[in-house]
Amino acid sequence: MKLFRSRRRRSLSPGSALRKATKRPPAPDKAVLKPPAPGPRSRDREAPAEDAGRSTVLLVLLMLVGATVIGRAAQVQLVEHREWSELAARQHIGQEEALAPRGRILAREGTPIAISVTRYSVGISPRELREAEAAIRLLSAELGLDQRRVRKAVESDRLWVVLPGRYSSIALSALNELDGVYLLPEISRHLPQGELARHLIGRVSDGTGLGGIEQAFDSFLEGTPGREMLVRDGRRREIPGRRVVVVQPEAGLDVVTTIDLGLQEIALQAIDEAILETGAVGGDIVMADPRTGEILALASRRDGAASLAAVTTPFEPGSTLKPITVAGLLEREAASLDDSVEVNDGRWTINGRTLHDVGAQGAMTVADALRISSNVGVAKAAQALSPGAQYELLRDFGLGTPTGIELPGEVSGMLRRPEAWTAQSAASLAIGYEVSVTSIQLAMAYSALANGGRLMKPLLVREVRDRNGAVVASNEPAAVRRPVSAATADAIMEVLTEVVEDGTATAARLASFKVAGKSGTARLYDPDRGYEDGAYSSSFVGAFPAEAPQLLIVVKLERPQGEYYGGAVAAPVTRAAMQAILASREQHLDRRALLAQAEEGRPNAFVGRSFRSDGEAAGPRFTALGFEGSGPSGSGSRSLGSPPVPEPGVVPRVEGLEARVAARRLHAAGLRIVWAGSGRVVGTVPIAGEAVSRGDTVRIMTRGSPWVGRR
Repeated sequence: MKLFRSRRRRSLSPGSALRKATKRPPAPDKAVLKPPAPGPRSRDREAPAEDAGRSTVLLVLLMLVGATVIGRAAQVQLVEHREWSELAARQHIGQEEALAPRGRILAREGTPIAISVTRYSVGISPRELREAEAAIRLLSAELGLDQRRVRKAVESDRLWVVLPGRYSSIALSALNELDGVYLLPEISRHLPQGELARHLIGRVSDGTGLGGIEQAFDSFLEGTPGREMLVRDGRRREIPGRRVVVVQPEAGLDVVTTIDLGLQEIALQAIDEAILETGAVGGDIVMADPRTGEILALASRRDGAASLAAVTTPFEPGSTLKPITVAGLLEREAASLDDSVEVNDGRWTINGRTLHDVGAQGAMTVADALRISSNVGVAKAAQALSPGAQYELLRDFGLGTPTGIELPGEVSGMLRRPEAWTAQSAASLAIGYEVSVTSIQLAMAYSALANGGRLMKPLLVREVRDRNGAVVASNEPAAVRRPVSAATADAIMEVLTEVVEDGTATAARLASFKVAGKSGTARLYDPDRGYEDGAYSSSFVGAFPAEAPQLLIVVKLERPQGEYYGGAVAAPVTRAAMQAILASREQHLDRRALLAQAEEGRPNAFVGRSFRSDGEAAGPRFTALGFEGSGPSGSGSRSLGSPPVPEPGVVPRVEGLEARVAARRLHAAGLRIVWAGSGRVVGTVPIAGEAVSRGDTVRIMTRGSPWVGRR
């Protein structure tokens, strides 16, 4: 009650109640209710629910990740197992081509000229060596290496060491069972005949043929590569000594050439001696069988190095083209060999150009003009040919077009069409100017005269064989065309025989057989300065024997010093080569046919007058012990490869000479020879200085001869 009264007594007016409300809270029955703020006890009640949600999400995520991993693992292990296994294998096990040995290149008689040889380098894995000292002694003894060098390699901290040198499998047979020592094969090209035919063979780089026969027949020689496995470490580096051949490579096919090694050796020696003797900067020599077009020997030198200049470097042939000009006159019946041509005093001016002869005067037959190489006589006779006929004649003999010899880089030479000729061209072409040929073109053109009028395609490769000897492909002799008839060719050959017998090329004359041939001399032409003064190319083409030629030889010398006429410097080279061929034991010639011709007989000596290649009268020819030569009086002409003739009836001294050189010297002295072996001569039987008669037999003894030490 008291309380009640107290409240009633304290009732206030609205204004005062408002003021009091700011100081004290309203009474409970008057207060405005609001939601209570969450306190500590409400948060504790909600936490388990939140944690459970998070755990659920995390569990789901983990299950998804696990399922993904399991699924991917299953995919890798079950579905992609093969792919990943192959990838792993590729990372640690690789494959590479196993190079195939190239096929052999053989001479016509089957002797290897180029072969592939497997050599081995020796690699050491020092950590795999079990008995280091024993390995050092064995490696040093088998490889011929200093023990200190081998010890340094064996005790090296490196994983792999390669010892110097390349060795054959036979030399390394004792190392096969040595732990930590590995033999690493390498295939290289080897030339068993040395430099004898290197320029013809070419070379090999990274398994591909470059130049020569290696390039021309690369598709036959290269073989079929195999496959080999190799092992790599974690850094993808090859682990040495872990290679295994899984597919054996197949060797290439063998290429059989037409080259006769005996003739090739003679050709090289002849051209080298000629360059040395004349001071020429280079020269070519080609030996061919005119009946088939087979190239038996081919050698070129330029500045002391072997080359293929006989195929790649043309020159103006000069007088060696005159027989072709006269052959065209005969074939077209524009002239005969007996027709007369007036050369007056050896000078003739045509369309502003003056042609010269030295020593030729008055009237002469076309045959004589060719025999003494009269520029005026041949050029005047050629006026009977129209430009078109003259062009067709030269083209029919293969000039101005490649011969098709199986060598890369052959050039066609130069033969302009008539519409590009000048007023002087017809006369110039008749005597071998304003046209350029290669030595191989000249050889084929003369072969057509020597074989009865058929222009042959030159053959350098006879056939391709597999390793069992079966012929896979072959080249047969092929006639390109017939530029002249057999009658015309035979008539020209008779005149060319007279050229050697009593014309401008008597320096090519042999004692026992007749030779047909023609010399040529031409000034060298510089495109920027024109014809050079004192610079010449000298050439000679000879067919042997003249009656039925088996061998045709082209000799060309560039820039000979001193004497430069073809009959004086090139013809003797041909004679020296033919003498060496006759003196050798084995060659391409048919000796029975030669013997039949020799039995027909011929004069062993002839004294008369002849003409030098410049038209001047030459001195008398002479004969001594079956060797015939010629030399213009005071001309300084040389007889290359033919040493001074010894006194009659005495064996010349040949000790210390190469066997072929000695054989040629004895043959030049009219003596028969018998020899075996090779190398330098150590003696003869009979000995040097003993009396002999012409035709006696002398036995040559060399270091490799079975007769050394016997008499």
